[in-house]
Amino acid sequence: MAETSTIEWTDATWNPITGCTLASPGCQHCYAADLAATRLAQHPSRAGLARRNAAGVAAWTGEVRLNERWLDQPLRWKRPRRIFVCAHADLFHEAVPDEWIDRVFAVMALAPQHTFQVLTKRAARMRKYVSKLDIYALVETDEWRDADHRVACDDDPNGSPTWHAQTAALEDALSAARTLLEAGKPLPNVWLGVSAEDQQRADERIPDLLATPAAVRFGSFEPLLGPMDVAWALGHPFGIAAGFLQRCHFSPCAEKLRGLDWIIVGGESGRHARPMHPTWARSLRHQAQAAGVPFLFKQWGEWARADKLLPGHPGDVTYWPDGSIGAGNANDNGGPGWSLRRVGKRAAGRRLDGRTWDEMPELAHAHLS
Repeated sequence: MAETSTIEWTDATWNPITGCTLASPGCQHCYAADLAATRLAQHPSRAGLARRNAAGVAAWTGEVRLNERWLDQPLRWKRPRRIFVCAHADLFHEAVPDEWIDRVFAVMALAPQHTFQVLTKRAARMRKYVSKLDIYALVETDEWRDADHRVACDDDPNGSPTWHAQTAALEDALSAARTLLEAGKPLPNVWLGVSAEDQQRADERIPDLLATPAAVRFGSFEPLLGPMDVAWALGHPFGIAAGFLQRCHFSPCAEKLRGLDWIIVGGESGRHARPMHPTWARSLRHQAQAAGVPFLFKQWGEWARADKLLPGHPGDVTYWPDGSIGAGNANDNGGPGWSLRRVGKRAAGRRLDGRTWDEMPELAHAHLS
């Protein structure tokens, strides 16, 4: 939990739920599992949730945990901010009961001053849950309403004017959220996204995301482990994009769907980081630009071009214009490739073709379909 965050695409993190399991190759060196197994291993929210193996790689145990004392935290943050939800978990993990997700969505509904960014690898469950979203019976129970009042009035136990004003604000937020859902519209302050590291996972997850009601739908392609074509999932209207139906494992009314509203790309960081080919990142930027979709380049990760450094380093790998990565020095092979060298996240930086890319969807332009 942090009121501020160093993650380039958010302002704060909120971890009402912690714990997860490996879903695909992108999870292999999970930073959150590593933290839970090391620096946060004794913290009540993380203890026992992750362990390191003999090779020093951390993995989740499969246990998930609801952190009750953090659940109402966004209601206490008055300054509007973008909040990354469950940065150290997956809100739609198969072990997380619907009742926990209900409570998270209830808080998001009651805090319209914030923008909540939800990222998952379990896109099919997210689609199923959000499509039948009905959290307001729970919000309106006496237990939840009492909790809201406590949040509003920690310093005003006797019902002062501040107590009444803050309680009224919660009631207004609840009423507005109910009106939207009854009209078949999503919560305007909740952005939904999927994480995908390669083409297979993009093809599996993005169609479910695009069939999920959301104000903003985004793709986080980090760690990027291979070339990726998502042009079929971009643009507005989205339904006419070539190749969409071949990638769908259900039958939506394609002409009513909207494509991704935002793309995030980044390389892997950490001790076991795998290199990212620059061609992969550039291709996704080109696809986003062609569709008029905001593009954010988060980081190169641990690896950077080594062609301007001392040649012949034994740890260098070569990347080639076709997107492949191989061992050896590019100059030794006589080809037009370059060498990559592990230099560390800070030295590698986050500039792509001479500039940073921090484009984001405009809040005022969030869609309601």
